[in-house]
Amino acid sequence: MPSSVVAGQAGAAPARVTRRRALTRARLLEAAFDVFAANGFGHTTIEAVCDAAGFTRGAFYSNFTDLDELFFALYDDRSALIARQLTEALATTEGEPELTLAELTAQVTRELLLDRDWLLVKTEFLLHAARRPGVARALADHRETLRDVCAQRLRELAERGRPLPALLGDAGEAARAVIALYDGVTVQLLLDGDLDAARAWLGRLLTAILSPTPAPTGT
Repeated sequence: MPSSVVAGQAGAAPARVTRRRALTRARLLEAAFDVFAANGFGHTTIEAVCDAAGFTRGAFYSNFTDLDELFFALYDDRSALIARQLTEALATTEGEPELTLAELTAQVTRELLLDRDWLLVKTEFLLHAARRPGVARALADHRETLRDVCAQRLRELAERGRPLPALLGDAGEAARAVIALYDGVTVQLLLDGDLDAARAWLGRLLTAILSPTPAPTGT
């Protein structure tokens, strides 16, 4: 048999293994999200996730060390989704009319992830992390990644002629304020389940905090 064929066959197996592992990991994440949402993070076991995914504990441990690491993989997936949504919602096309700030924030909130099950999972994990300093530090690092994306989008808006109010400070501090606002609105969504009201409130509040501060009038 030609050596090139043998080499090709030898190289095919790792690719199949990689695809299989990626599919296993994705299925574990999907199953974990469903179990977390149904039972709560604190009441979920590795066995429950494996049963829901149809895998053994060996499959779990070949991808994650524990449930904390699995949650952070879910968190990073959702953060990447929100980052894409922000980027797409704030993108402009040459020749398009400039949107007002209210129109822009409405466009953002219309597209932004507001999934009640994910908010339940995230909130429960926040309480879990708050009692474990090492986990809390890791969660803070993951949250910082999303804040960095938000700050970059705000800088881009400033470059396009939408300066940030002086009260908010620089783009990094403004991003913290925006995410704190998002967190607050989502808490209310958990309580009343009114998605339309949450989106409307988020749009109005974003417009309010990002609007330029009026110049003081003379006395």
